[in-house]
Amino acid sequence: MPAPEPGSAVAWPDAFGTRFAVFVDTEEEFDWTAPFSRDAHDTRHIAALPAAHARFAALGIPLTYMVDFPIAACPRAGEIFRGLLADGRSAVGTQLHPWVNPPFEEPLSRTNSFGGNLPPALERAKLEALTAAIERATGRRPIAYRAGRYGIGPHTVTTLAALGYRIESSMRSGYRYAEEGGPDFSAVPNHAFRVGGLVELPLTTVYTGRLRRGGAGLYHRLAKLPRGPGIASRLGLLSRVALTPEDMPLADALEAVRVAVGEGVRLLNFGFHSPSLEPGHTPYVRDAADLADFYRWWDAVAGLLARLGVASATLAEIVEAADATCSTGPTSASGGVAGGL
Repeated sequence: MPAPEPGSAVAWPDAFGTRFAVFVDTEEEFDWTAPFSRDAHDTRHIAALPAAHARFAALGIPLTYMVDFPIAACPRAGEIFRGLLADGRSAVGTQLHPWVNPPFEEPLSRTNSFGGNLPPALERAKLEALTAAIERATGRRPIAYRAGRYGIGPHTVTTLAALGYRIESSMRSGYRYAEEGGPDFSAVPNHAFRVGGLVELPLTTVYTGRLRRGGAGLYHRLAKLPRGPGIASRLGLLSRVALTPEDMPLADALEAVRVAVGEGVRLLNFGFHSPSLEPGHTPYVRDAADLADFYRWWDAVAGLLARLGVASATLAEIVEAADATCSTGPTSASGGVAGGL
């Protein structure tokens, strides 16, 4: 994934201030270590969403639920999500897990688990089916998208724009999945930018430590050395910190927030997986103690954001602010970043 075109950065209005958003990858439960399967999954944790939603609401944090097909097709989903969205601040978006999303025309494989690797017509057919399922279940047509496994591809943005989407949030700044057949986001920044008529909100990744100016380039060079990133982190030289409670220690996350705000990131993009809201479904929340730590993480991060004057932003507020301004220069007419995704 090339860097965004010069001048495509979103120039947020001054009144928008510095804000943060939380996008929840709302997906089925499955064995993260097993091969991809069409049917080896469940959606039991959906019953935990209302209580979790209330805890975030108490912190003043609206959630945008990026829903995939098994969740949208769950018989209880409609009732639960209609209740959650009644707060007037939370929203629903779309997340494509191709291996569990009809139509099923592709063989199961690691490469095909990245939706952007599928033939354009098949990727679109899956997105059309998913968008319709979410609209039936929730009564809301989604306008925000995140590819499962961050698997955006060369035709994804054009397809999303044709289906009426406004926000794209599949790019994970600083990460790369090329060895698995997925995209490389090493050149993607944390700042929001315009691409193909959509606003890209990259998932925020911050480099901390004395060598943080080396960023993704230095981190990936260290990754070629045995235990390179771990040693650099323990020595306080360089750490890569994503804004998520999943496998990101609290102290590192707090420092990352301070760095991001200090570097002028106007919209911090946090995320986590919905199965982490109930113990036993993800590697990050295995038991009740892990779940307690999960919520302590959010309590502390929300407290720091408040002290720094960083307010939460709803999806509607993000779209409104983006509509109120223009990019800092021309964007690509091809629907891609720097000449094409």
